[in-house]
Amino acid sequence: MSTPHPTRRTVIAAGGAVALTAGCSKYGDEGAKPPGSQPPSAASPSSSPSKSGGKNGKKQPPPKAEELAKTSDIPVGGGKIFKDKKVVVTQPEKGDFKAFSAICTHEGCTVSQVADGTINCPCHGSKYRVADASVAAGPAPRPLPPENITVTGNSITLG
Repeated sequence: MSTPHPTRRTVIAAGGAVALTAGCSKYGDEGAKPPGSQPPSAASPSSSPSKSGGKNGKKQPPPKAEELAKTSDIPVGGGKIFKDKKVVVTQPEKGDFKAFSAICTHEGCTVSQVADGTINCPCHGSKYRVADASVAAGPAPRPLPPENITVTGNSITLG
């Protein structure tokens, strides 16, 4: 003798009962969480690091910024691309350092060269001026976004 197969109507009815049962849970029931809630370990204040930072509530110094380059590495009227950091640093005039994103605003390629006063993208020929990253030649629709750098003595750091 064969086992009866469920009809479409039986499957639909059973699915509706499951949906109704699942919809009846409320917040606080085991397994039910409000939308966007975090697990207790991520939301509990005891698991988050102290804002004071160190032992006995003493503030710890910020981590030392990693040097990106020496000022002598950046040619006057030119620049240098740091592909791993996705940044280009330029020196339009002696002692004036600027930093911009190395990602072309046209199609997202990484710029590959700084030459003849422009930052150049190899993909479609966009060129940006080293002084302000404004578009010197398209198809780029807008300038490269600026990045923050700090120049201290002969050291350039990102951030």
